[in-house]
Amino acid sequence: MDYKRQILSYTRRAVDDYKMINEGDKIAVGVSAGKDSLTLLCALAALKRFYPAKFELEAITVDMGFEGGADFSGIARLCSELDVPYTVVPSDIAKIVFDIRKEPNPCSLCAKLRRGALNNAAKERGCTTVALGHHWDDAVETFMLNLFFEGRIGCFSPVTYLSRVDLTVIRPMIYMPEKTVSAFARQAELPVIKSSCPADKSTEREQIKALLQEYEHRDPRYRGLRNRIFNAMQKAEIDGFKLPDRRLPAFSEEKNTPLKSLDPENES
Repeated sequence: MDYKRQILSYTRRAVDDYKMINEGDKIAVGVSAGKDSLTLLCALAALKRFYPAKFELEAITVDMGFEGGADFSGIARLCSELDVPYTVVPSDIAKIVFDIRKEPNPCSLCAKLRRGALNNAAKERGCTTVALGHHWDDAVETFMLNLFFEGRIGCFSPVTYLSRVDLTVIRPMIYMPEKTVSAFARQAELPVIKSSCPADKSTEREQIKALLQEYEHRDPRYRGLRNRIFNAMQKAEIDGFKLPDRRLPAFSEEKNTPLKSLDPENES
């Protein structure tokens, strides 16, 4: 199966539905070195070749500063192949979060510091937009995280304008299931760097992911649970989510698969 075609189809649909890219935009892709951000980089680089609105791309990695460092040479080679300028921004985020603040739940502070460093680097390079690699599973899990742990209805937005820094944040992979991201990363042999974070795989997000998967496999009545949650977010227009103009949910409520309208095999 050609997963490159699939990721491009999902990405273009989201970009079109939410009008994420405008003529002349300069987009900084936040590259964390994980499979999600690298897949986003490849998708936007492919989209750039034919998308009607012409735009530029930059790739930016915020080096967390973990002991021993990370080797970003594989990502640099990928960016060279894609003809995308690449910048690594050094930081002391790991030291601040784990050594100085000693955060028991470090994810929130870490994300805030990484976003700040990424946005500053994007502005310094004249970018108008920052693209983040949150996918469809992330959207559903974030919605449930907010409900379970914060007692509120909410999620990140597909498109957000940050007035204080004059940047637009876009999430072009919101229709893309994580299983498609993983399959593309394997097929393309992306230079994924394993996370050095001591909290990796032991977060509240992982608990929610496991809970949703358990329910979907426990009883046939729960099959497609994540799809129903995502479609409900669209119908209720939670934090900027919406039903696309074609007036169909993005995903089938019976299966963890996209509807034919989103299937790249049916793209003209």
